[in-house]
Amino acid sequence: MATTSPLVSLLLTDLYQLTMAQAYWKSGRGEREAVFQMFFRRHPFDGGFTVACGLHSLIDTLTQATFSESDVAYLATLTGYDGQPLFETAFLETLRNFQLNCHIDAIPEGTVVFPFEPLVRVTGPLLQAQLLETIILNIINFQTLIATKAARICLAAQGEPVIEFGLRRAQGPDGGLSASRAAYVGGCVATSNVFAGKVYGIPVRGTHAHSWVMAFDDEREAFQTYAEVMPNNCVFLVDTYDTLEGVRHAIEIGRWLRERGHEMVGIRLDSGDLAYLSIEARKLLDAAGFPDAVIVASNDLDETIISSLKQQGACINVWGVGTKLVTGYDQPTLGGVYKLTALRHADTDDWRDCLKLSEQAIKISTPGIHQVRRFSLDGEPIADAIYDIRLGISTPCVIIDPLDPTRRKRIPAEATSEDLLVPIFRGGNCVYTPPPLETVRHRAQSGLARLSPGLKRFVNPHIYPVGLEQSLYDLKMQLILKARNGDHSAIRP
Repeated sequence: MATTSPLVSLLLTDLYQLTMAQAYWKSGRGEREAVFQMFFRRHPFDGGFTVACGLHSLIDTLTQATFSESDVAYLATLTGYDGQPLFETAFLETLRNFQLNCHIDAIPEGTVVFPFEPLVRVTGPLLQAQLLETIILNIINFQTLIATKAARICLAAQGEPVIEFGLRRAQGPDGGLSASRAAYVGGCVATSNVFAGKVYGIPVRGTHAHSWVMAFDDEREAFQTYAEVMPNNCVFLVDTYDTLEGVRHAIEIGRWLRERGHEMVGIRLDSGDLAYLSIEARKLLDAAGFPDAVIVASNDLDETIISSLKQQGACINVWGVGTKLVTGYDQPTLGGVYKLTALRHADTDDWRDCLKLSEQAIKISTPGIHQVRRFSLDGEPIADAIYDIRLGISTPCVIIDPLDPTRRKRIPAEATSEDLLVPIFRGGNCVYTPPPLETVRHRAQSGLARLSPGLKRFVNPHIYPVGLEQSLYDLKMQLILKARNGDHSAIRP
């Protein structure tokens, strides 16, 4: 397969990453070892789960990304507010010779994840780790958002196939390509995006547009001609004029196809009262001897509309979802952040824990070098512990909600566990073999299947227990209290 990320320049970043990088370099801090962690604070769409996605695209980007000669030449043209060059020549030479030298750990794609858990952990020279912030957030935030939306839509479809139809409404070519991939991870069975089919091996599906019907003198002629040219791909769009009359015309051409050894796949409804029209269309198709003909529905669908249609008894077999899937329509971003959480002392091998304070409890970062341990009983996840790899994890393990210290959970001794973050890069070299996309998709489906039904509700879902392991929580509280008293010595370099 081709690379999953067409943009591989490290100029895909915010300017302040580069100005900070020069400042780290100039002040002699650039080579100090640092730890940054990427996480999100709230589930998207007011849901109870999130599906991690985008890691493989990130790997492709980081294994190829450099500062090219033209990149460095462009940076040399930038000026400060005084009109003088923004970047020193020696610093630009450092960028020209950039070679990734970080350790990167991440949670594999398709894993169900929860707020405050690090999806990506970067350990390495401060200058380099800082420069990776924007590109990590750009890739992981978007694909995780869309994979989660797709998972919700597929849950609403209750096992019926969902096809991603969103390329024409996506946020540009790269947004369309990334969305198709993420939607497939989240559970969609196919895409209309032919380029995504080529790049990722995703099955491609499609019908025809209203313009096809309008290009003929009448609807029946349009269907007939399409059947003659594409006898093995006949899903007729029946709502250009009178929908139920369109179904009757499709049935006529379906009989014509059957006489010639082919079978009409089905019809598509793209407007109107989808519940009523699908029920009436089903009656017509069944009565005419086409019980296996599918009814595909489209028209700005999402999980809420699909759930409503199913409650109304709609006879829809396949769901084509576009705009509200690939754009994350009701929430434009995941909101993931990337925070410095530990820094080596300049003159020792000891780590200095870093903490960001805020007047909002949700925005106070957690210090340390984190790992996530998932505990399960009888195959069902029961809780996740975020712990510091230096402090380890206590036995028995007690986790504390980072936003409410009164919410604590003691993990049963008989629970099984696994750590979620795995090595991806070591010293800048990729040590992880990304599994096939089908394997990633299967991980997402099996992970969702193991969640309790309450976590998958669309309204007021159950809250999965995620907390800081006791010793990490105690460390965080100690640093918060010191900072509130004006002692920042353990917080910043």
